[in-house]
Amino acid sequence: MRVTIKLFATLREGRFKVENWELPARASVKHVFERLGIKQEEIAIILVNGRDTQVEYELQEGDAISLFPPVGGG
Repeated sequence: MRVTIKLFATLREGRFKVENWELPARASVKHVFERLGIKQEEIAIILVNGRDTQVEYELQEGDAISLFPPVGGG
């Protein structure tokens, strides 16, 4: 299946902004960040098609996954 991966802020460092990937059927969001070498604790927000979701979510053809790190400020 084909999905779009979007990385934000520090998750882009040494990676990419947007890429289209071919993934096996039944792949989860967790599969994506493991393949990227990103630890689960480095991700604060996971959106699939603009909706908040969990790492166990099973991806579907055409999904757009957005990954955001924790954001600090003050």
